[in-house]
Amino acid sequence: MKHSFQSVGERRPVPTFQELADVPRTAIWDGVQARLVQSELITLAIVELAPNSVVPAHRHHNEQLGFVIQGSLRFTVDGETREFGPGGTWRILANVPHEARAGAEGAVVAEVYSPIRQDWAALAPLPATEPRWPR
Repeated sequence: MKHSFQSVGERRPVPTFQELADVPRTAIWDGVQARLVQSELITLAIVELAPNSVVPAHRHHNEQLGFVIQGSLRFTVDGETREFGPGGTWRILANVPHEARAGAEGAVVAEVYSPIRQDWAALAPLPATEPRWPR
């Protein structure tokens, strides 16, 4: 099997092809976990948010694109707030403040970051579990 290497952390091999269930989870915030697929320039995150979990206000140098796969999310970007269900999208430019709160049933979202989220490289992986999506 061919592997590429992550350009951050310990340079562990990353398979070219992989099932989402085999991608380790990473705890980002309380009730917020992500499965990360990284290349040299881009991070793809499938993020699972527990019911009513909060992503606190923050900003980062990465641009961020995302959409809701399932559940609902209340997102505030640079002071503007929107409620999203499946299919809702967002674009966040570098260093723009943002925060989010999952709805009563939680949410699963897909997000893409560029450049890669080097700040997440130091976070410890969690034990493997089945993803909430896809089922």
